[in-house]
Amino acid sequence: MNKPTCFRHWMLSSVALMGFMGLIESRCTAADAAKKTTYDDHVVPVLREKCFACHNADKKSGGLTLNNYTALMEGGSSGKVVAPGDPDQSSLFLTAAHRQEPFMPPKGDKLPGEQLEIIRKWIADGCLENAGSKAVVMNKPKFNIALAGAAVGKPEGPPPMPGRLPLEPVVRTPRSTAVTALASSPWAPVVAVGGQKQVLLYHSDTLELLGVLPFPEGVPHVLKFSRNGSLLLAGGGRGAKAGKVVVWSVATGERIFQVGDEFDAVLAADISSDQSQIALGGPSKVVRVYSTKDGTLLHEMKKHTDWIYALEYSPDGVLLATADRNGGVAVWESSTGREYVVLRGHSSAVNDLSWRADSNILATASEDSTVRLWEMENGNQVKSWGAHGGGVQSVRFTHDGRLVSTGRDRVTKVWDQNGAQQRAFEALPDVGLRAIFTHDGSRVVASDWTGGVKVWNAADGKPLGSLSANPPTVAEQKALAEKAFTEAKARADQLLAAAAASQAALQKAQAELAAAQKAVTDLANAAKTAADAVPSAKAKLDEANKALADAQAAVPLKDAAAKLLAESAARAKEAASKLPGNKEIADLAASCQALSTKAAAEVPVAQKAVTDLQAMVKTLTDQYNAAQAAATKAAADAAAAPKVVEAKMAAIKPAQDKASADKALADQAVAAMNAAKSVLDKWTAVVAGK
Repeated sequence: MNKPTCFRHWMLSSVALMGFMGLIESRCTAADAAKKTTYDDHVVPVLREKCFACHNADKKSGGLTLNNYTALMEGGSSGKVVAPGDPDQSSLFLTAAHRQEPFMPPKGDKLPGEQLEIIRKWIADGCLENAGSKAVVMNKPKFNIALAGAAVGKPEGPPPMPGRLPLEPVVRTPRSTAVTALASSPWAPVVAVGGQKQVLLYHSDTLELLGVLPFPEGVPHVLKFSRNGSLLLAGGGRGAKAGKVVVWSVATGERIFQVGDEFDAVLAADISSDQSQIALGGPSKVVRVYSTKDGTLLHEMKKHTDWIYALEYSPDGVLLATADRNGGVAVWESSTGREYVVLRGHSSAVNDLSWRADSNILATASEDSTVRLWEMENGNQVKSWGAHGGGVQSVRFTHDGRLVSTGRDRVTKVWDQNGAQQRAFEALPDVGLRAIFTHDGSRVVASDWTGGVKVWNAADGKPLGSLSANPPTVAEQKALAEKAFTEAKARADQLLAAAAASQAALQKAQAELAAAQKAVTDLANAAKTAADAVPSAKAKLDEANKALADAQAAVPLKDAAAKLLAESAARAKEAASKLPGNKEIADLAASCQALSTKAAAEVPVAQKAVTDLQAMVKTLTDQYNAAQAAATKAAADAAAAPKVVEAKMAAIKPAQDKASADKALADQAVAAMNAAKSVLDKWTAVVAGK
C-alpha cells in the first residue's frame, strides 16, 4: 500500500476508525449523561424551593429569571450569572454560598451544603439542561493574556520554564505514530512534542521530560509557542469529528484558554505576537480568527480552495500568512482580516511557512520540492531552491536568519537565505515531517512518519539523542532509571578500581624514579669516597713495606753482633779464669757476658718483628687491592646510575598517561552514575508523589 501523498492525508485513512470510535463514545456518553447534574433533574428543585418566588417570568427581581433554562443562561440586568465550567466565576453560586454580595436568599441563611454542591457541580459540568444536552463551553480565558503590544525580541528577565508539571503520560501505546506537531520555545531550552491526546515538554539541552500536558481533544497537529515564550498553543482534534485550539501557561501548565468548535481536526493555528488573536484552519478551508479577550470570532477568510495546512502571524503582529493543499498562499492584515497579498508560484501543496524575525521575509515549503522566500513589500518571490526531492514538509527560520527544513527525502537540512546548504543530517527512518531549531540555534530537532524525534548538534551534525512522543509511564521510567543506575554504578566501580590501580602504578614508578635519582648522588659520593681511600691504603702499604725492609735488614746485623759479643764474652771469661784475682778482668768478663746475653736476646725479637711486619704488609696489600676494586666498582656503579634514571623516567610518562586516562574514564563514569542516581531519585520522588 502506497504512503499518502502528504502526511495530513493520514487523517483521511483514520476517519472511518475515528467515526466508529465516535459512535462508541456517543453511546458511552449517553449512558453517562444520566449520572451528570442537569438543570431539569437537579437544579430546578433547589431553585424552586429557594429562588423561584422572586426570580420567575412574572416577577423578574434584578431582571433575572431562574425558572427557565434559556432565561437563566442569558442572565439578568447585571449580566450573566453562570460561567459554564467555572463555579468560582458564577455569581449564581457565589451569592448562594454567601461568598459574594448581595447574598441570596437576601434575608435567609445560605443554602445547605448539599444544595450548594448541586449548583456547583451543575456549573462545573457545563450547565447541562437535561440528560441529552451537550455541556456549554466557555472560551473566555481565566485572565487576559493579551499584551500591550507585539512581543518583539527577547523579553526581560529569565525565560519562562515549566515548573513542576505532571510526568505521567496520558496515553502509553505499544507503538508511536507520526509526529506532526513540534515546536521550540523562542527563548528557553524547551521543546514541545505532540503525542496522542497529549503534549510532551522536554528540556532541549538535557533531553529530560519536563511535563505532560493533556490534550483530550485528540491528536495535536500543530504546536506554537507565543513570541515571548510564556504560552504554548496546540491545535488538533479528531478527524472528521471535532477540532479545537488550546493554550497553556508554559510555567504552570495551566490550561488557560480554548477556542474553536471545528467539525474536523485543526491542522494549522497560531497566536499573534501581542497575544490578542488566535487563528486556526483545517479541512474546512476557512481561516477563523478569534479574540483571546472573550473568545469571540473576529474574522473569517474563505479564499482558500483546499485544506489549510499552515498559518502563522508575522513577528510584528501586522500580517497573517496562510497556506493550503492546493498550493495557495495568502497574506492578510491581522487587524482587519482583509487580504494583503496573494503569493503565487507553488505548483503543489504548501505544507509549512515561517516568518523571518524582522517580518520582511516569508518562507514557504511545498510538495513541489521547493523552499521559496517572499518579500512583503510587493509580495514578490526573492529566492527559490529545490530543497527536498519528492516534497518539502517543513521549514523554519531561526533568530539569526538560517533556515532548517525536512521532507520526503528523509534528510533534515540547514540553509542560508541564498539557498546554500550549510549542513545535512543523517537520514531519518522515514519521511521527515517537522524540523525546528532550539531556542539558541545550537541544536536541530526533527520528527518523522514513524514517530521518531531526533536531536542533532547544529554545528557539526553529530546526533545528540532523541525525544519521545510516546514516553514510558512513571513506573516504567523508575524501572528504567533503576536499571540504568545499577549499570552505571557497576561501570563506575570497575573504572574506579582501574584508576586506583593505575594511580598506584604511577606512584610506584615515581618512587622508583626518586630512588634512582637519589642513587645517582649516593653512588657518586661513594665512588669519590672509594677513590679517595686508594691513596691512603697505598701510603700505609708503602710504609709497612719500608718498615719490613728495615726490619729484615736489622736481623743479620743483630745476629752478627750477638755472635761477636758471645766470642768476646767467652775470651773475657777465659782471661778472667786465668787471672782469678784480677777484679778488673773479672768485671770486664761479666760486662761482656751481659752484652752478649742482651745481643742474643735481641735477635729473636728482630726476627719476630720481621714476621709481624710481613703479616701487616699482607693485610695492607689486601686492603689496598680491596680499595682499588671498590673504587673501580663504585665508579662503574656511578657511571651506570644515570642510565637507570633515564629508564625510570621513560616509564613515568606512560604511567602518567594511563593514570590520567583511567581517571578521566572513572570521572566520566562517576558523573554518569551521579546523573543516573539523580534521575532515579527524581522518578522515585514522582512515584512517591513528592
